Amino acid sequence: MARANRLRLMNLLNTSSSYGLISILLHWAIALLLIVLIALGLWMTGLDYYHPWYREGPDIHRSLGVLVAGLLIGRLVWRGINRQPALVATDKPWERHAARVTHWLLYLLPALLVVSGYMISTADGRALSVFGWFEIPAVVSGLDNQEDLAGDIHYFLALVLIGFICLHAAAAVKHQIVDRDARLWRMLVPGNDTSTKTE
Repeated sequence: MARANRLRLMNLLNTSSSYGLISILLHWAIALLLIVLIALGLWMTGLDYYHPWYREGPDIHRSLGVLVAGLLIGRLVWRGINRQPALVATDKPWERHAARVTHWLLYLLPALLVVSGYMISTADGRALSVFGWFEIPAVVSGLDNQEDLAGDIHYFLALVLIGFICLHAAAAVKHQIVDRDARLWRMLVPGNDTSTKTE
């Protein structure tokens, strides 16, 4: 109990009305990595065989994808053992439902992207190297058209994820500027209470 109180005092834990530092860091680390991965992935589709990044780009992309997978697992574990701030009281029922669906899709879509990316990378039976530090073995490989099919799914999921990221960002800006409930600050400043509207 004393340890939990110390963590709360340091704004590491979530409270009933605000996010703690750990949740905030996990959120923004995953968000930043996803933006980098999407940008790098789309850019790589235009590279030709002789471009210096033709091999280096995919290596970095795959390694960052594994890092995202680790952070997603960490965030889900942290969510499971740490309380979640209550939704803002002024939210309409449809807004609460849309927020829940969007948040879970922002967990599910990156997870599916990781799986489909893994299926692309290991289609030929080779292990997936992560920054040259360690390798993840090919558990499933050699399926008919595995690389192409997984690649199509990976690309489609990336486009869907872009849409939901934009929706999520637009909703945060709308709540900050139009509704003036300062909700965006809850994911920027640890311990920030947004249970009431700002003046």
